[in-house]
Amino acid sequence: MHRFILSAVLSCAITSPGFALGTSQGDVTITEMASGLDAPWAMGFLPDGGFMVTERGGRLWNYDGNGNRTQVTGLPDIHVDGQGGLLDVMIPRDFAQTRQIYMTFAKAQGRGEGTAVAVGRLNAAGDSLEETRVIFEIATGSSGGRHFGSRLVEALDGTLFLTVGDRGDRPSAQDLAMHNGSVLRINRDGSVPDDNPFVGQNGVQPEIWSYGHRNPQGAALDLQGNLWVNEHGARGGDEVNQVKRGANFGWPVISYGRHYSGLSIGEGTSKEGMEQPAHYWDPSIAPSGMMIYSGTLWPEWRGDMFVGSLKFSYISRLDGDNVAEVEQIEGDETVRVRDIREAPDGSIWFMSVGNGEIYRMTP
Repeated sequence: MHRFILSAVLSCAITSPGFALGTSQGDVTITEMASGLDAPWAMGFLPDGGFMVTERGGRLWNYDGNGNRTQVTGLPDIHVDGQGGLLDVMIPRDFAQTRQIYMTFAKAQGRGEGTAVAVGRLNAAGDSLEETRVIFEIATGSSGGRHFGSRLVEALDGTLFLTVGDRGDRPSAQDLAMHNGSVLRINRDGSVPDDNPFVGQNGVQPEIWSYGHRNPQGAALDLQGNLWVNEHGARGGDEVNQVKRGANFGWPVISYGRHYSGLSIGEGTSKEGMEQPAHYWDPSIAPSGMMIYSGTLWPEWRGDMFVGSLKFSYISRLDGDNVAEVEQIEGDETVRVRDIREAPDGSIWFMSVGNGEIYRMTP
């Protein structure tokens, strides 16, 4: 494993190269694309060269190709509490035809709140969502502002994968009557796909695709279209998992971490019928955004996973074949990396919560 440190500071204007950052593929150029953000959570690319950004406090921004931003109105009612608020944004592949914007957020549910999905149509001016509606929310019964999960990924078949954390209620991740601690699969209108693994089983939430997750805050498709997630452990035991239909990933029965108190978790690190992680970190890095790279600008990185670390402020690169961390890309810009995405041109964009900025990485 190699750690590559910031090597030079050039400038920070959007219109000119910003910083040179050393990596295993040589120096890359880091350009600031957005600044002044308050607790940014996610970003997504528009086909006209612009991009959308969410702030957890409930604001959605539309940036044009020159970095000018407009606040977008017409959002659903968002419950801001702790880790909850406006979270992921997903721009579907057919945006040019539908102009639909999907978002995940914390929705008030009586005395509690839960992860929800809404969709709206971006107007021609790009400053408002129209016909916004909530298409899905998890079953009620959770409270406390933590472990919302909340990444949203469009599958190759057009269905949507949604990650949901255990909401701080550990046993619920093994309770199929609840959505907590699961990866869900829904259609774009919020309905249940007929081929979901638990459809028709009494007492089971039919949206569940996999379960036994703690708090998956990163999700991405690999180059073959398979879904991968990364998830927060407790003290140690952050995981990368290839999600499988109907699989149980073990939380809180098995884990490679320990409770924050230092006590052991569950029954150990393995149990029959429960999946093993493809990779785990100990100590925890607090993984968040996740991207699996196409190789467009850096062919040597094709198929590799890029994961943001909120705790240690670097970008973890994992070899796509062995799913092992092989590089830590680190500089003054990688402070608490919340999201990381590949742009249509193959550049790598990442979001720093610590700096309130978004950066673009190019050769």
